[in-house]
Amino acid sequence: MNNPAAELLQAQTHIYNHVFSFVNSMALKSAVELGIPDAIHTHGNNKPMPLTELAAALGIEPERKTYLHRLMRLLVHSGFFFAAGEEEPAYALTPSSKLLVKDNPNCLSSFVKLVPRPEYVTPCYVMGDWINGGGDKRVAEISFKPNQGGANNSSRREGGDATTSSSAFERAYGMPFWEYTDRNAGFNALFNDAMAEDSGMMNLVVGDCCGAVFRGVESLVDVGGGTGTFARIIVKAFPGIRCQVLDLPQVIGRLAAGNSSGKLEFVEGDMFQCVPSAGAVLLRMILHDWKDEECVKILKKCKDAISSKGEGGKVIIIDIVMDEKQEVDHELAQTKLNFDMVMMFMLNGKERTEKEWERLFFEAGFQRYKVTPLFGFRSLIEVFP
Repeated sequence: MNNPAAELLQAQTHIYNHVFSFVNSMALKSAVELGIPDAIHTHGNNKPMPLTELAAALGIEPERKTYLHRLMRLLVHSGFFFAAGEEEPAYALTPSSKLLVKDNPNCLSSFVKLVPRPEYVTPCYVMGDWINGGGDKRVAEISFKPNQGGANNSSRREGGDATTSSSAFERAYGMPFWEYTDRNAGFNALFNDAMAEDSGMMNLVVGDCCGAVFRGVESLVDVGGGTGTFARIIVKAFPGIRCQVLDLPQVIGRLAAGNSSGKLEFVEGDMFQCVPSAGAVLLRMILHDWKDEECVKILKKCKDAISSKGEGGKVIIIDIVMDEKQEVDHELAQTKLNFDMVMMFMLNGKERTEKEWERLFFEAGFQRYKVTPLFGFRSLIEVFP
């Protein structure tokens, strides 16, 4: 027999969990900033670290140990640490928190510190107003300090009008996201570090799973490849490939002079203007930043770049393919949906279903494509002229 009161109380719990979900990301960010994963790792992977020893290692005064205990209790519940011991809890790393240890080549600590920053949170305050096209400029009164962390305070502007702003971020900050990163050195550095960490995760699968994808490719352009983390992974896994990293001057900077080699070259440029000629063009998490018409322009430039290779050329895309109705893994589906929302309010970009990807490819003049789910919540898409 149904219990209406129990259903409503469960619904209340569901609502409260959602509105308090920011606590989870902030708690994880605090753990990284405190150095908790590193302290437990240093203590020993196979030996849980008692709370008292953890507090001492972090320099936390004994009278404040209770706050650390409550933080760890939440993070244990969330699956980031394992707790043992009866009289005093002792903590060990889980697979998730091992990815937050600085010595781990696949460390994601910069990514964890990036996303909860005001630059990502503030646009959410105006998202509803931006969606309905309202013109309220109250966002300028929000008391966040978005230019912290080495940013240039002179770049701060009043919030834009929702009817003319291309994204909720622009609505909140008075300029597009990419202009903001260019003007704010501290945020730009953290953003690039986080993107490099995200690219670094690809080394887990590229060598073992992508042999057929890169077989026969002699030259490749990594469009929007940032500091070249993924390009280095490719060159190491497939020594026969010569790779160029194409990105804007403010991203490439001094990399072009200090990091180019016989197999890896950094090239300043704009993917909307020209993509260097190559046997293959790589777009890793690039197209989700842009609206459909902009994606078609980028894809056409990529098609021009591989045109000299005839049927042997291709575009390799690593990006999300949305299919939440068929997704068995709830956490996987949630991650994809979260990315889609972030792309929307930060850049007015989007994550796409396979049908939406297909429309872009055909409109850009490509003839066929192949989707392979290889990279966790991301897929590998090969597109052929």
